[in-house]
Amino acid sequence: MNRERIKVLEQFLKEDPNDPFSLYALALEFKNQDSKKAQELFDQLLERHPTYLPTYYIAGDFYLEKGDLDRATEILKKGLALAHQQKDLNSIREISAAIQNLED
Repeated sequence: MNRERIKVLEQFLKEDPNDPFSLYALALEFKNQDSKKAQELFDQLLERHPTYLPTYYIAGDFYLEKGDLDRATEILKKGLALAHQQKDLNSIREISAAIQNLED
């Protein structure tokens, strides 16, 4: 966790609270160090920015690492549907593989 980067990202969010990338980057900063804060940020992203596709794979992986298989599956399946809707072939492949790994 890089404190300086966190301060910069928090400033970006203050300047533009509707920027999903800053919120996403902040969640990544907390992902491995402060699980509770990361979860809060991922949940905010999913709620406030449901069309921000990059969130789904990373948030699904986050919940999988926490051992919440149901939540991980739910997020990944929503992400796969969104990837199809956005016609993002790379995300379709990536998320499909993650779902397949969960089901194996």
